[in-house]
Amino acid sequence: MIKSNTPITFPCGAVMKNKFMLAPLTNQQSHENGQLSDDEFKWLTMRAKGNFGLVMTCASHVQEIGKGFPGQLGIFSDVLNEGHIKLSSAIKEHGSLAVIQLHHAGMRTPSELIGENPVCPSDNEKTKARALTLNEVKQLREDFINAAIRAKKCGYDGVEVHGAHGYILTQFLSSEINKRTDEYGGNLTNRARLLFEIVEGIREQCGKEFLLGVRLSPERFGMDIDEIKTVCQNLVNLNKIDFLDISLWDVFKMPHEEKYQEISLLEHFKSIDFKNVKWTVAGKISNAKDVQKVLDNDVDFVSIGTSAILHHNFPQLVIENPDFSPVEVPISKEHLKKEGLSETFITYLKRWPDFVK
Repeated sequence: MIKSNTPITFPCGAVMKNKFMLAPLTNQQSHENGQLSDDEFKWLTMRAKGNFGLVMTCASHVQEIGKGFPGQLGIFSDVLNEGHIKLSSAIKEHGSLAVIQLHHAGMRTPSELIGENPVCPSDNEKTKARALTLNEVKQLREDFINAAIRAKKCGYDGVEVHGAHGYILTQFLSSEINKRTDEYGGNLTNRARLLFEIVEGIREQCGKEFLLGVRLSPERFGMDIDEIKTVCQNLVNLNKIDFLDISLWDVFKMPHEEKYQEISLLEHFKSIDFKNVKWTVAGKISNAKDVQKVLDNDVDFVSIGTSAILHHNFPQLVIENPDFSPVEVPISKEHLKKEGLSETFITYLKRWPDFVK
């Protein structure tokens, strides 16, 4: 049995005090110009107080045109630095690692948020997204790297590059979506090129002591499990990242595609040779027994979403009680407010039926 309250040392030297990471959760609580709001500050710092070893922000866009949802926290300009300095230092005060997730929504950007058509690796009829020019792809790479440099200046311990859930780096990885004919399209090496260039650029610019992770998801949006496993193994072999964050939607489920159903999704990723790179999974890890089950499957630490919404101190509750289960949903607005959620975040959560009373 692996204890959930033992520390982890990442290849870069950063130490996480326990095995609990706050998953990067969309909450729509910040200002429309990308500035940190008091509501988002309260939500994140309460999780640091609640003993999460690593507190990750919501997806934060690296270009204004890459905004994915209303009230998104941005990291695309130095104008936003004041909020990030305040947030990173408050998270670290509680002994948590402060990590920001770098994001660009690509074709998933609602055009009404940016006042123009969204962008994509290639023209996309369904979303009316336009193809990026080669120069724009290179600018996108630089903006991811610049956002990491900015994050380091603002005091964050590290960054996670968001390559999951159908956002722009997934769109590049996807043979279904990416129809480019230059060096960023075609075979898997080309489709993964942008992600690898971003990772290498961040490591080069931010140094070897900066915590660097990548989030990937193996299903939907034209993702292929074997391809994503290859990308994971190649990222490990590159020796530039500290952790991989595999978002499975449900850590205990079987793959969606029949040809991969001889083993569970978790077992597919367990077969990777992670060497000294740490890995985490996300998806329906809701109680203490789930946490233990995941850790017993050779996963280094857990990413907690829903249960972190229900209990700001979920890690503490699990460490103290190996049988802990969170309160049941639907949950009252009063409970959520006590747990540090604003009216805006609670309204956003109502899109899931039977979550809020």
